[in-house]
This record gives sequence, C-alpha cells and structure tokens, in this order.
Amino acid sequence: MTSSENEVILDIKNISKRFGGTRALRGVNLAVRKGEVHALLGENGAGKSTLMNIIMGLIKADEGEILFEGKPFHVSGPSIAIRNGISMIHQELNVEPFLTVAENIFLKREHTYGNSPFLNQTRTNNEAKKILQSFGLDINPKVAMSKLTVAQAQMIEIIKAVSYNSRLIIMDEPTSSLDSEETVRLMDTIKNLQEQGVSIIYISHRLEEIFDICDVASVFRDGQYIDTRDLKDVTKDELIALMVGHKVGQLFPKTDVVIGDVVFRVENFTGKKFHDISFKVRSGEILGFSGLVGAGRSETMCAIFGLDKKSTGRVFYKDEEWHITSPKKAIEYGMAMVSEDRKNYGLVLKRSIKENIALPNLNLFMKGLFLDQKKERKSVKSISRQLSVKSAGLEVPAYSLSGGNQQKVVLSKWLMTKPKVLILDEPTRGIDVGAKSEIHRLMSKLAGEGIAIILISSELPEVMGMSDRILVFSEGRISGEVNRKDILDGTVTEEGVLGLAFGQKLENGGKE
Repeated sequence: MTSSENEVILDIKNISKRFGGTRALRGVNLAVRKGEVHALLGENGAGKSTLMNIIMGLIKADEGEILFEGKPFHVSGPSIAIRNGISMIHQELNVEPFLTVAENIFLKREHTYGNSPFLNQTRTNNEAKKILQSFGLDINPKVAMSKLTVAQAQMIEIIKAVSYNSRLIIMDEPTSSLDSEETVRLMDTIKNLQEQGVSIIYISHRLEEIFDICDVASVFRDGQYIDTRDLKDVTKDELIALMVGHKVGQLFPKTDVVIGDVVFRVENFTGKKFHDISFKVRSGEILGFSGLVGAGRSETMCAIFGLDKKSTGRVFYKDEEWHITSPKKAIEYGMAMVSEDRKNYGLVLKRSIKENIALPNLNLFMKGLFLDQKKERKSVKSISRQLSVKSAGLEVPAYSLSGGNQQKVVLSKWLMTKPKVLILDEPTRGIDVGAKSEIHRLMSKLAGEGIAIILISSELPEVMGMSDRILVFSEGRISGEVNRKDILDGTVTEEGVLGLAFGQKLENGGKE
C-alpha cells in the first residue's frame, strides 16, 4: 500500500438494488483506499457484479450514494465513468472482433488529423505498438481481434483499461483466460499501478491470486456486505467460510472409484497447434490435461470432437474406430464436450433453461414430426434438479443465471445425452467456490458410473486434485505424465507439473 493508504478514494454508502422481486444489493457499504489492491469476494449471485455495474453507470442504484475522491459520483455510462477516472476490465470479453488490435485499444478516443474527422491510422498503430511492447506482448497492432486467442484478447482488454490512466481500475476475473506467464505479467502491472497511487478492485475466485496481490478483501454474501479483512491476518478457510456462511468441505472432493479397462483411445493426432498426440482413458478414470494456455490442450480436444480440422489421427472406443467428422457425429457416437467458452459455445443465452438443456436431445422427445413438450419438460426438470440448478423457473433465459448455474445448465444438457466419454474444458472457470465444489463432486459421481472423463484445467490445484492421471502439454506436445499416487505422497508438486508445462524434465518430482 502507498503512503496515501488512509485516503479513501471510493466510498460506497448504503447502496441497494432490486430486480423485480429479487434484492440484488441490500444497504451495501464499501471503502477503497488510494493505492490499495482491494479484493472483492463472494459466490456468484452475491452482488459483486451488480455493484460494479452501478459504479460504471451501467445500471442505477435504488438507494444510497457513491463518493469518488470525496465528491458525489453520478455517471450514466462507462464512457463517462472512464472520463471521470474509473475503468473496468470485464470477465466476459467486450471487444469488437472485426476491428484491429490498435482500433480496439483506442476505441472512442481515436487519433485524427488535427481537428478533422479523418482517422490517423499510422499514429494509432504506432501508439498501440508502444503500449503492447511496454507489456512485453509481440502482437501486431494491425491484426483483427478475431484472429487472437481468448488469452490474447483478455490481455488487450487489460491494456486498454490501463491505458485510460484511470485512478481506479476494476478487474473482474482478469486472469480467467491467462496462462502463468501472462498472469505474472499482469501482477507486475498491478504492482506498478499501485506504486503510482492507482487503486484496484480485484474480483477473482482464485484465492492464491488474492493472497499474492491484494492488500485487503471484502466479502459479499446474498447481496450484502459481510466484512473486510486484512489479508495478512486471515486464512483462506476463514474467507471461504465468510463467503458461504459456513465451513466448506474439501474443495476437491475426489473419491476413489473402480477404474476399469481402457475404453477410449486416441492415436497420433496432429493438427495446426498440436503434434502426434496419443493417449488412453479407462472406464471411471479422470484424465487431466495440464499446460499453459495455448499449449494445445483445447485444440486437441476440439479436433477430436470434430470442431476443428486434423491432419492425422484416429479415435477408438473399445476397439471400435469412431470416424468423427463433426460434433453431431461425435454426439451420436457417445461423446460430450463442455467448452471453455460457455457464453459462445455452450449456451444460447437468450433462450430458456429448458430450451438450452433440450437442444442436443430433441430426438428423445419427438413423436413423429412433433415435439412431446410434456416429456421434454419432465426430463429437463429432472436433470436440472439433479444438478441443483438454481433459478426462478425453467423458462427464464440463460443469460439471467449466475456463472455457476449457467455451467450447470451446460452440464445438464450433455449429461442428458448419457455420454460414454465426457470432455470438460475449464469446467469451473469463473465460478464461485461453492459451485466449484458441487461440480467436482459431480465429476466423481460420473466417474463412479463408469464414464471416461477428460478434464482440461489451467488451475493446477484443480487438475492435481481431481485427476487420476495428468498429461502435461507443452508447445503442442505431451511433455510428461503424472500419476495421482505421486501427487498424494508428495513425490510430484505443483512446481514439478508447471516445470513440465515449460518443457522441463521432472527432476526429483519437482521438489525443491
């Protein structure tokens, strides 16, 4: 914290907000000090995003007031908030895909020739190049945003927010798509901003990051402010208990199940971003894929599932070759894939919960040319109850749900297909501790039913806590394999797995 640590830059007083009959915020008070990195914690639906949207002028509070730098703060939209010194990095990317990187960075503050309306593209590109280089990013400012990876696009959003020279920056899950190297780069940026007196509100479900970078943490629960704690004086378990209102059991509740014979086999898969990938999965086994973002994990599984093209490779289930040419064919064979990008690939956000769950299962509800809506509703209601989807009803749109409940809807629709092989790509990305624990329990339950599960995760504690075996990817190839036994007895540590991801050999199990 800086020398101005006692100076409150943002003072939120008695903020309340209703959406229909739902009280999203109830008399919330929060103080953020100058030069402070202030964590905001709470389960999905706790009110964090609602409060941030009120600060940015996206929605209006019903009661209360906000003071910024000691003065009343009233804004009617993000552009006005930015002009007044507050910017925000959203968890869900807010980019213009068909504009260039440079155009995205300087959107709505474009460089022109003098006072003319004509854009100075050369200056825009040169300025963007300087900013990118200051962050150590080798990205062409002239390339379209649609050509970037999710991680690269996330970094551009971060750069854009920082380039406004704001006195307060709100960061909502900024590392959810970043690999370890990019996360370190962001942490360095946050420290530099803090030294300049910039305040950061940091929202994340990754408690390791919270303790690494933040000074204090404020906890929200059910739309209410609960407490603010100095992170030097609190433990992770104490914060989790504050978030959920009670003690939470083991975060990775993997149970030992009977692991059977090899049922799923991939041989010599090669594509644009992966090379000569071969592996086997047994019945009841959870096979983890670890590695840095861009190492080829998701790309491999997208090709296996028929989403992307491959150059070579074969897929077998119990010695029967599956000729997968499209996701439709993969589903027919008995595969299901929960994508890392649930907003774009997992859900039709404007459609109801019922429609989303039923979509890949319509063949189950057809009576000739007609849909048996009664049977559809009964089946959807049953599966959504099994997964504890919390909502006001099956007809509410998917976009109205919290991240954890959206993910449960995605899982529900795939589980209804009764898959033989289940691919989970970042299944707990951006969801709260409680929902994570529920999904982890579900994974163990499904493994116990004999389903072969492939878990792709960028969170080392998750992939190490939930996997029976881990394949580590590095630069498009499998660089090593780790067994659960070696993790449990301490032979292999997180440092060892991370070393494999960087292409190093596993020496002394990764122990120091």
